[in-house]
Amino acid sequence: MRRSLVVGLCLWFSLTLVIADANDSSLEGLIWSSAKEDSAAAAAPVVHDADGFDGGFSSLDSMLQWAIGPVTKQGLPDNSIDVSFAGLHSIRAMIEEFLLHPPSRDKGVFLWLAEVCAVVWYIWGERNDRVFWGHSDPAKLKDTAQDVKQLSPSEIKKRQEEIKDLIEELKLPSDAKLMQIAVDDLKNSSLSLEDRHRALQELLVLVEPIDNANDLDKLGGLAVLTRELNHVDPDVRKIAAWILGKASQNNPIVQKQVLELGALAKLVSMVKSDFVEEAIKALYAISSLVQNNLSGQKLFYAEAGETMLQDILSNSSMDIRLQKKAVFLASDLTVTQLEKPDEAERPFFGDRFFLKSVVNLIHSTDIDLQEKALIALKNLLLLRTTKAQVLKEFCGLDAALERMRMKLKVLMEEEDHRDYAMDVEDLRSQVEQIFLEKLGKVPT
Repeated sequence: MRRSLVVGLCLWFSLTLVIADANDSSLEGLIWSSAKEDSAAAAAPVVHDADGFDGGFSSLDSMLQWAIGPVTKQGLPDNSIDVSFAGLHSIRAMIEEFLLHPPSRDKGVFLWLAEVCAVVWYIWGERNDRVFWGHSDPAKLKDTAQDVKQLSPSEIKKRQEEIKDLIEELKLPSDAKLMQIAVDDLKNSSLSLEDRHRALQELLVLVEPIDNANDLDKLGGLAVLTRELNHVDPDVRKIAAWILGKASQNNPIVQKQVLELGALAKLVSMVKSDFVEEAIKALYAISSLVQNNLSGQKLFYAEAGETMLQDILSNSSMDIRLQKKAVFLASDLTVTQLEKPDEAERPFFGDRFFLKSVVNLIHSTDIDLQEKALIALKNLLLLRTTKAQVLKEFCGLDAALERMRMKLKVLMEEEDHRDYAMDVEDLRSQVEQIFLEKLGKVPT
């Protein structure tokens, strides 16, 4: 399959470009990491940039492992150069397959790639104590790399240029072309379930750049994905919702297009699915569609979105990932309300049962959920119509905050948790301060 070979070569060419930089600089820049943001000032609402559960990778290795599927135990077939889009489980397995089982057809091409593999292994494996390569067989790889690691910079550059020329000769299709192929596959009603999953997974990767996401509608992709939300297979529905959420996130153009297709109503119903992974991705997509989008929020309320949120937050047996996304969305909706002080506040935000469900999250054993609940409570307390007396007498916020303070105090004594616990305690103190001010009991 031509497209499959192209994807494989694109991945490999990207790796060759790393080699020159690796000779002159540290590889630290290749590893992506996330850092905790500082707490916001007590008088300002806390704004979420994005729902952090579905975006980004912790490292280059994790990105490749996610984007590339499982490897066959038999290795690559000897009479084929097909490398499927999801054909190899990880970069480690890919290197071993090319080094130990080079296909016979166009063998020279793959031997070039094998040499590149060995050089990359030598540079990264030797410098990083083989951490990156995990369970690879270092003896086999190093035997192959012995001659290759003697290559001069000019020889390595020559190999890079040869691979680049090969890729240019193959006339690589654009992302738009690859997306069109995947969309056309999804339009085929006789497509096997396995191929349908593959096409969806390809789109999930391709819509990551905002320009690609903006092209999806003109290719017919958004209409197809909205239709896939009704598929009988829960995994198809899950991935379709995931793609819609990823394409819509912080993208008003795609948000508008998806909302006009009527996808929001279906997504709200999917959140009630017994298949929890489907429910999680549906709620992620809803959050992406309504974030900073007043039209989307109006539709959300029209679909009884508040009831959906309350059902999730008040059910202690609900999957904690759903509760995190629900309280995140509730907090984000509160921020929108705070940004429009001249508009009447929705009664939902002051509902005592809703407030109690958020306060109860503070009792969770998951500190991340506790932190998200604190952020939501801080924003809710900043609303004019939120009654501090209700939070005290009906919700027990004062007792919950004190209990949390004691737990955080214990955590701060543990070195591994100290910094995070201090950040959460700072947020807890801000919530308590605003709460006491509303009660008229600010300590002097």
